[in-house]
Amino acid sequence: MDPISKRIHLAALPYPGRGHINALINFCKILSLKSPNISISFIVTDEWLTFLAADPKPPNIHFVTFPNVIPSELHRANDFPGFVRSIQTHMEAPVETLLRRLHPPPTAIIADTFVYWAVQLGKRLDVPVASLWPMSATVFSILYHFDLLKENGHFPADLSERGEEIVDYFPGVSKIRLADLPSFFSGNGLQTLGFSVKSARSVDKAQFLISTSVYELESSVIDSLKANFPFPVYTIGPSTPYFELESSASNDYLQWLDSQAEGSVLYISQGSFLSVSNTQMDEIVAGVKASGVRFLWVARGDDDRWKDVDRETGMVVGWCDQLRVLCHGAVGGFWTHGGWNSTVEGVFAGVPMLVWPIFWDQFPNSKKIAEDWQVGVRFKGVGGKDLVRREEIAEFVKRFMNSESVEGKEMRKRVSEFQEICRGAVAKGGSSDSNIDAFLKHISGDL
Repeated sequence: MDPISKRIHLAALPYPGRGHINALINFCKILSLKSPNISISFIVTDEWLTFLAADPKPPNIHFVTFPNVIPSELHRANDFPGFVRSIQTHMEAPVETLLRRLHPPPTAIIADTFVYWAVQLGKRLDVPVASLWPMSATVFSILYHFDLLKENGHFPADLSERGEEIVDYFPGVSKIRLADLPSFFSGNGLQTLGFSVKSARSVDKAQFLISTSVYELESSVIDSLKANFPFPVYTIGPSTPYFELESSASNDYLQWLDSQAEGSVLYISQGSFLSVSNTQMDEIVAGVKASGVRFLWVARGDDDRWKDVDRETGMVVGWCDQLRVLCHGAVGGFWTHGGWNSTVEGVFAGVPMLVWPIFWDQFPNSKKIAEDWQVGVRFKGVGGKDLVRREEIAEFVKRFMNSESVEGKEMRKRVSEFQEICRGAVAKGGSSDSNIDAFLKHISGDL
């Protein structure tokens, strides 16, 4: 049954980063599949359109572009603080011009929370704004209530001396070490902290908060947010392409997986943004090879590190359909950086995770995976200055992929339970499915 009776036009405005765009466009696809009465204008730069144009999408989603206002030299991996400053100073004016020209005018704007000026822009245009938070609800609560760290003497802090200290005062958030908070104590994290906190606080002026989490995975945090805000808070996750899994697909890496034993392959992807040092990567590659575990690795295939990899050992690809790979029966483990999209995809697929966090929200996500949910493990010492050697990596990988050990059996049992939670949330009448219907009814005036 169509959740809305009127035609509505949504403008979707992502933060210009791969994980953010993926989360928003997947949500838009879910919305578009809900009703033929929905039209969505997805707003990106001309440059991002070249990356997204080949991505299949429903006919009621169309891309609307504006010029590449962020200087090309400000690649976010090379100068992340400069990239963030550009988003704050260069994007708003062309986006406002574009929104004023849209016809019909948008019924509502769905904007990534990190495009914080969109809330005030919506007010100027007299259009309600739904702020979409693309990370865990836990990280939102930490940033929104950041002043609590200062009030309790925990910011700034030297993590080499105080990293084990426990923080237990963020609403709805379980006890967490200082070292497991988002990486805002040094480097790029510290330089962009003000931007991140300002983004979270901008939600105060929005008309909706949409979380890409699943209510049952973070119920205490979500309940605290609902109590805090005078407007609706909707959990709609996981915002991943689970709705495309039934479509047929065949390519080299899927055929290779078809030939592997059940649960025998370690899928490795460290994300599309920052990576480890070259020296550490050499140790990781050597360690995985020495483990004897077969792997499917997303990396640059022309790198000399892969020259001796044959299909008896593993397979290296430049890109893959991650969720489809994770849901393949041959995949028995997921080596991940612990970004939020990857975290919920691992849970949705029911695959235990080996986490090597690098930046920002990956640290609290890895704590959630290994300690709160107990659906994976994380490398000890990661994030420090010491090199993790290949011998240690090889042994760790072997233990992680041993599904017959007591630890391995318990971890796989737990992740199967969490998989049922995620799949139940998006099933008809589940928490996420019901929230999406409620959001559509609300913005259409049917509520």
